[in-house]
Amino acid sequence: MSNVEEAGILPTFFTTEKKAPSVRAVNAYPKLTFESPVEYTYANDGSNRVFVVEQEGRIKVFENNTNATSAQTYLDIRKNVGYGGEMGLLGLAFHPKFNENGFFFVNYTKNNPRETVVSRFKASSTDASQVDPKSEVILFKFKQPYSNHNGGKVLFGPDGYLYVSTGDGGSGGDPQNNGQDRSSWLGKILRIDVNSTQKGNYGIPDDNPFTGNKEGLREEIYAYGLRNPWRLSFDEKGQLWAGDVGQNELEEIDIVTKGGNYGWRIKEGRADYNDKNNPAPKDLIAPIWEYSHRNGDVSVTGGLVYRGQRVPSLRGKYIYADYASGRVWALTQTGNKTATNQNVVERAGSISAFGEDKQHELYLCDLGAGKILKLISE
Repeated sequence: MSNVEEAGILPTFFTTEKKAPSVRAVNAYPKLTFESPVEYTYANDGSNRVFVVEQEGRIKVFENNTNATSAQTYLDIRKNVGYGGEMGLLGLAFHPKFNENGFFFVNYTKNNPRETVVSRFKASSTDASQVDPKSEVILFKFKQPYSNHNGGKVLFGPDGYLYVSTGDGGSGGDPQNNGQDRSSWLGKILRIDVNSTQKGNYGIPDDNPFTGNKEGLREEIYAYGLRNPWRLSFDEKGQLWAGDVGQNELEEIDIVTKGGNYGWRIKEGRADYNDKNNPAPKDLIAPIWEYSHRNGDVSVTGGLVYRGQRVPSLRGKYIYADYASGRVWALTQTGNKTATNQNVVERAGSISAFGEDKQHELYLCDLGAGKILKLISE
């Protein structure tokens, strides 16, 4: 443990309190269903519209109303998307100045060759109900050696830059050691300036950790050493939270900082994994939280710090889930590297993502049932 920053408590003491707020998950839009929803968001365009990303390659839009009866197709790029398993249309983020420029950004996988694509689309007007797929402008793309571990989240930070999560390329155990390879796109959190044309359709922020390096390191890298960061979010303090899916034993929650090395494949969570070809560095950052696979919890879905009003008992807590077990938890940060955990819902569904509406109320995507859920106080 000497080469890992201590989180204040050893892994065996990462325990969840049985006593938890009285909360349950309910269908937020009982008259709507979606095909494998993996993202829920809003455009901050002054309207009451919300958007759901369907993994096969569509974005649906509808009024944020419990009684909504239909959702229109906002964008359909199924012809471009390689879909199946962990592949597909995986992320959506609206430009902070969407009202002015109509720009939004997506992250998807394609086949022949198998690649991740991060691109921009343009709505013809802020209130357009459909977007032309031909408006696509590709920012960058990179090869995917396997079909799994694609990351896929895109979101804007409080700094106005676009953050992109990438998995380690897939297979098992990171055979190419991409997580620690800083010349690779894979196993990273990237950060780019979408308002710059320095590198064609984006630029490198001046304070990115490897900006201007002469060693062949990717200048887009913000943080590295991640296996499959499945969902990122910023909290009100500007902290970047990530759920990183584990290998055989441990799932982890990280608070991501600029230039940070989160250990994979040297570490799985806080446990040793494989240091072959990786002299153990002294600057690995341990997760703020981890949990084992012992209880059937085997695939973390990163969430967000709740800042809405509907469930006061959860305000300020990081809400996240396990995709396999359906359990939903609330993590209370007690320090930079410490937290306490509460079980909130025992079985919510196959939770693939969390999102917010413009009132900062929290929603959950149930991939298997095709539903969007919300938490309510009992």
